[in-house]
Amino acid sequence: MRDPEEGVDEHGFIVTGVRADRVPEPFQPIVHAAMSATAEHTACSLHLYGSVATGMALSPSSDVDLLTVGLDADVASSIAQALSDQFRDRCRSVDVAVVEPADLRGDTCAAYGTRVFLRHYCAHLNGPSIHPRLPRFKADQRAARAFNGDIDRHAQQWRGELDGTSVGRDGLLARRMARKTLLALAGLVSVHDGVWTTDREWGVRRWSEIEPDRADELDMLHAWSTGMPEVEARDVGAALDGVVGHVIVRFREAVGLWADG
Repeated sequence: MRDPEEGVDEHGFIVTGVRADRVPEPFQPIVHAAMSATAEHTACSLHLYGSVATGMALSPSSDVDLLTVGLDADVASSIAQALSDQFRDRCRSVDVAVVEPADLRGDTCAAYGTRVFLRHYCAHLNGPSIHPRLPRFKADQRAARAFNGDIDRHAQQWRGELDGTSVGRDGLLARRMARKTLLALAGLVSVHDGVWTTDREWGVRRWSEIEPDRADELDMLHAWSTGMPEVEARDVGAALDGVVGHVIVRFREAVGLWADG
């Protein structure tokens, strides 16, 4: 769900509406339970992101997206499953992503993107706070590339998943492909227009104005990204060869890929 406060300030820095005190009331018990579940892991920090962190989430259809720094992946998975089961009447699921402290260090695109994401898209909940060590980041080509310059690598993975298999009626691959591609498209729009957005729907609408001949394909991806579509393998393959490949080419030309440095 779109964050109405996301954009660029007068100095060119990324701004968002992420705040720890903006959690909608139905989701507050979930956040408190997550904080309790991770409190014993004193070296771990817990962060909230997504629509719950911007106050835009709707119960019970929204996910609760959490990110930890320094928590064991198996522990994170166990907490996510337990909270998803406990609060299934309040949210679609609780997801707990894992970042290692080492993932924040270095000059790679991945490390830079992780720092940008933590600084501007995550609200600190408990544990050691990382935010004071992170500067504000510019809404620029480097940030857009750091967020989605791996789109070509994902495309290779999607191609591998398609080879020798069929996509079932749950459409999980179609959904994952659409969501990542449209995030890249939002980054492409940001660089093209000199703005900043990660909103998929806004990106589709704007790029359909720039390239009207791609509008139908982009609308299809948006539909795939918002649910669990009933999609055949050949349709996913056609999108991968068509609109997804087109977005990758445009992204590489305007923003750059990780492989390009």
